[in-house]
Amino acid sequence: MDADNKPMFISFEGPDGSGKSSQIPGLTEKLQKAGQEVLLTREPGGTEIGDQVRKVLFDMRNNAMHPRSETLLFLASRAQLVEEVIRPALVDGKIVLSDRYADSTLAYQGYGHRADLEQLRNIVNYATGGLKPDLTLLFDVDPGVGLRRRDSGGDWNRLDDYDLKFHERVRAGYHQLVEAEPERWAIIDAAQEPADVASDLQRIVIEKLRSQKV
Repeated sequence: MDADNKPMFISFEGPDGSGKSSQIPGLTEKLQKAGQEVLLTREPGGTEIGDQVRKVLFDMRNNAMHPRSETLLFLASRAQLVEEVIRPALVDGKIVLSDRYADSTLAYQGYGHRADLEQLRNIVNYATGGLKPDLTLLFDVDPGVGLRRRDSGGDWNRLDDYDLKFHERVRAGYHQLVEAEPERWAIIDAAQEPADVASDLQRIVIEKLRSQKV
């Protein structure tokens, strides 16, 4: 893989416990060794302001938070991330890897909380200024498996604590998003062994980068 690729925005999505966060550093290292300039970020967070919002969103003490409040906090963090981090990095010609992005809002607050999807898409578009990823990777895993992973890993948060039916709606929502925009998405079987997941992830991203040069 040559190092003269165009800037690219890649987002990583999936149910809680899908393992995407643990896979991103390995991909980052591989791309950097190939001579790519890579910026890694996450949602919610990725900026000083966004990290403060993240603490509020994930704090187990905030279990009285209304779904609309939850949605708007996620969007506030994302708006800051886009303008402060993602857009400048793309202008500089970098590959941006984001651990979650706008599709999380549609999956979790839209399908999970059963919010109005048309309204959500409008405010997501406002928060992002219309910026969409060039590629979105869905790390797909059964919600029960994912939540057991989260629990055993000791990283449980307020969103993990929603009931299983909520997380099942989130997973189903992701698949509907893929069906609506298949050219942007690629699905990875996150129930595989980590080495197999890493292999699939690297293959898909490298193929996408190469296709951008054509």
